[in-house]
Amino acid sequence: MNLKSKKILVTGADGFIGSHLTEELVRRGYSVKAFVIYNSFNSWGWLDHSESEIKKSIEIFSGDIRDPHGVKAAIKDCDVVLHLAALISIPFSYHSPDSYVDTNIKGTLNVMQAAKELGVEKIIHTSTSEVYGSAKFVPITEEHPLYGQSPYSASKIGADQIALSFYNSFNTPVTVLRPFNTYGPRQSARAIIPTVISQIANGGKIISMGSTYPTRDFTHVTDTVSGFIAAAESDEAVGEVINLGSNFEISIGDTVKLISEIMDAPIEIKMDDARIRPQKSEVERLWADNSKAAKLLNWKPRNAGRDGFKQGLTETIKWYTEKKNLGFYKSNLYNI
Repeated sequence: MNLKSKKILVTGADGFIGSHLTEELVRRGYSVKAFVIYNSFNSWGWLDHSESEIKKSIEIFSGDIRDPHGVKAAIKDCDVVLHLAALISIPFSYHSPDSYVDTNIKGTLNVMQAAKELGVEKIIHTSTSEVYGSAKFVPITEEHPLYGQSPYSASKIGADQIALSFYNSFNTPVTVLRPFNTYGPRQSARAIIPTVISQIANGGKIISMGSTYPTRDFTHVTDTVSGFIAAAESDEAVGEVINLGSNFEISIGDTVKLISEIMDAPIEIKMDDARIRPQKSEVERLWADNSKAAKLLNWKPRNAGRDGFKQGLTETIKWYTEKKNLGFYKSNLYNI
């Protein structure tokens, strides 16, 4: 699909990945509508901090993904929908699981129903590597069993299945993308990389953390964004579930050591019980097989392997340690 002549809606455009994706689409000359969550501050989230020329080029739609009428109004004149709007914090899903069902499952149903009724040409639905649970085998392919180890992951499994059911039942042109642990500028401090960087940048010597033994496959946000655009362009991706990962596994502990090395900051790790997941809920191992993305999307991560991860971390640290950016984060508080 040639996106140049299409109008693209990005839900969750005000968030971490969504804002980067929206900006990159505008830079490529595409017509973009950004769905941001309505609020009384008239805030567009991270898009408030975009370059002025980019902001001038975006059509903003303020609404709530849980409202089917607003969702349909947003989609009405769009050809392609990139659906990223979701609640994503795992700890908060222990606290308020009902909101995850409403936002992630019902919100996805609203998108799919409107897209079906309006004849949208392509829908990219955002999944997560958390739907796999702790790896039964590595690297994890798209055929790996799904296992909800948190209310968050369970809600995303439900959302994925809603999306795929519309492809199977109505031939709605859906692709499910499954990013593995995206990181980079603007990520919430609830995630491990920004919480460590922000604590060190604010002078912390003793870093509060949860479990250090689990492994992750970290993917830089620029690679995740390029994967979304490649999926939107690909006709072969319709009806498919596709991993977006770097195919590189590293433990949380080793990630923290690498961050402290790059920042030249000797630290001590302090275990914080509040940051530790319930035992059966901890996803102990994630490592992506990204061969399907290479085959169907011609996608390869720029920040691959240990060297690529180190480069991505260096760029990320540079952003977080700028005074104006660091000011967005409360490193002394645990943000669930």
